[in-house]
Amino acid sequence: MAKAERKTPWMAALVLAAIVFAADQAIKWVLLTEVRLQSIRHAMGIEILPFFDLRYVENRGISMGFLTADTPLARWALVAMTLGIVVGILFWLRREERRPDALALGAVLGGALGNILDRARLGFVFDYADFHLGAWRPFLVFNVADAAITVGVAVLLVRAIFVRDKEPESENADA
Repeated sequence: MAKAERKTPWMAALVLAAIVFAADQAIKWVLLTEVRLQSIRHAMGIEILPFFDLRYVENRGISMGFLTADTPLARWALVAMTLGIVVGILFWLRREERRPDALALGAVLGGALGNILDRARLGFVFDYADFHLGAWRPFLVFNVADAAITVGVAVLLVRAIFVRDKEPESENADA
């Protein structure tokens, strides 16, 4: 029974990763093939709500424009680096016994895989979500994968700093 309980967070995290990946790629597909967001030349894109626009952005770097991949070698180096992070997440996830942490890792995993596929297929990560307050744009343009990574990392950090889970009870506690 303990073995089945240990698998539960791992499997739930993989399901969440698959959902994040599928949602990310489906939205990008619709925006690129049906809406053809890349062909809209208006600088602000398409206004959806007074505080939300759809904008076509080719993100050739990682968070906040760091490590910009302007060459094919740099692009594939970013893909390799991100794949290394994915492997690390999978090792961590396989050992993680706490469901909230496993789910946070699943969100990060799904987002990372979505952005890796973009970079490998397109040469950049396609970002489109632009939240703003009038002319003030406190956020970078992002996508579902970016949001999942951000939320997953935030959950991991908050739990690491502020939450103290009970230690799992030993299997031999009854003896």
